[in-house]
Amino acid sequence: MPQFISYIPIVTTIFSVIFAIVIYKRYQEKGKGTHLLWWCFGVIMYGVGTFTESYVSLFGWNPVIFKSWYISGALLGGLPLAQGTVYLLLRQKTAHILTAIVAPVIIIASVFIILSPLNMDVVEAHRLSGTALSWQWTRAFSPFLNLYAVIFLVGGAILSAVRYKRNSKTYYRFIGNVLIASGAILPGIGGAFTRFGYTEVLYITEVIGLTLIYLGYYYNINNKELIAHKLGAEAVG
Repeated sequence: MPQFISYIPIVTTIFSVIFAIVIYKRYQEKGKGTHLLWWCFGVIMYGVGTFTESYVSLFGWNPVIFKSWYISGALLGGLPLAQGTVYLLLRQKTAHILTAIVAPVIIIASVFIILSPLNMDVVEAHRLSGTALSWQWTRAFSPFLNLYAVIFLVGGAILSAVRYKRNSKTYYRFIGNVLIASGAILPGIGGAFTRFGYTEVLYITEVIGLTLIYLGYYYNINNKELIAHKLGAEAVG
């Protein structure tokens, strides 16, 4: 029987769906924003990863679900979110070049994961672990992709936080970006634990991480709109 902690990904999956809808509605309202589409895709992949964890907790281990978990989590867990930040902070041409670099790596790594035989001797009924891959060398792709995600997602949030802290009118964005940076780094920490067999740590860091990212996003958007509304009211008055 799975432990209580194994059911945490179910909550994270539901939360991911809600968060993705919120971001996509934001994109529809603005009518533009490539970064929003990447963030939406990133949250969806986040949800796919936690869905596979939920599935295994409820119904048991499955080879297709396992490989879907590895691709969506180890390869795409934070990269789409990072790419959204790339499109937000860098020139579009530069963002396109970076996309052209990382996309083939993801595709090649995913193909290897799909083709890799499985070591059924280490499979646990209600627990996921990358040790089930017979081609263990394929796991070397994830550190590279995770490093990319950390540099641009966490690094981008930290850089933005430093910039916004200098101005009292944008201090709310400083707080929002600190929350995003904190939330973004947690799943990476949890992912590192999975390499040593402690998958449950990932379940906890995922739900906390996504919550912090959501709070940072929500705080940025709502405070921005509140300030705009206040300024508009003062102008009318």
